Amino acid sequence: MPHRKKKPAKAYSKHYHLGLGFHGFHRINYLEWGDAEQFKHQETLFCVHGLTRNARDFDYLAGKLCADYRIVCPDVVGRGDSDHIPEDGYNYLQYNSDMNALISRLGVTEVNWIGTSMGGIIGMVLASVAQSPIKRLVVNDIGPEVSREAQMSIAEYIGRSDDFPSVEAVAKHLRNIYKEFAPMTDDDWMHMAHYSSRRTKTGTYRLKVDNRVGAVFRDSISYFNVDMWDTWERITCPVLVLRGKESSFLSEQTAERMLAYGPECTLIEFDDTGHTPTLRNDEQVSVVEDWLNNS
Repeated sequence: MPHRKKKPAKAYSKHYHLGLGFHGFHRINYLEWGDAEQFKHQETLFCVHGLTRNARDFDYLAGKLCADYRIVCPDVVGRGDSDHIPEDGYNYLQYNSDMNALISRLGVTEVNWIGTSMGGIIGMVLASVAQSPIKRLVVNDIGPEVSREAQMSIAEYIGRSDDFPSVEAVAKHLRNIYKEFAPMTDDDWMHMAHYSSRRTKTGTYRLKVDNRVGAVFRDSISYFNVDMWDTWERITCPVLVLRGKESSFLSEQTAERMLAYGPECTLIEFDDTGHTPTLRNDEQVSVVEDWLNNS
């Protein structure tokens, strides 16, 4: 069946919201895509990025879907244009609290959730609690189990980059550390580099992520795999799992177990893709759109 013709949607608007932790209040930047006059008639689609990424990772998807959804893309604290906080605040308890507070600010009782990697973990936790506001959950290349080896692969570079002489140098660095990302064109890498960095007073460029995020992550890695199967089995909403077939984070065995236990679950895998599918082409976005429309 052909898709209905969509009205053009307005571009995004930028907002700040206050989160609260033991250190006090902090600002959370978020982008809201679509036409504000239509928000009360639309479902909300909440998009949360990975460990070292930011809200602009969803620009392509948001541009495609904002005619039908109110799309909200936050920068998790310590990333993007959100505040940096004391390092003891970089934990999932704080992230979950911030996202819950932001949902409340939006004035909605239900959201659809797309979470890439870390964003998927936050989504799984929030979807597992009683009276969760998450109506449908999309987890992008993450599952209830992650090996320590996979975690160590990103611990090597988080918070360890120097300043860069140009945006092009930033793009080269991102190509190196995010080798598994797909699809990515040259324009995609430059888009990512532009929104992943800020210019310093000395004219160099610095990544828009607090270096202490990396230090905290390295300290948190245990000798055991991440195990969230109890959380997974408490989820009651429908779930779409996206997986890169060459992913180092979501193994084929874990994905198969996700289908066998826990919530009603659909698995879609993408060829020539690792960790993570970037949701930057029509194929990947259409998978998400079709599932949201039919689940």
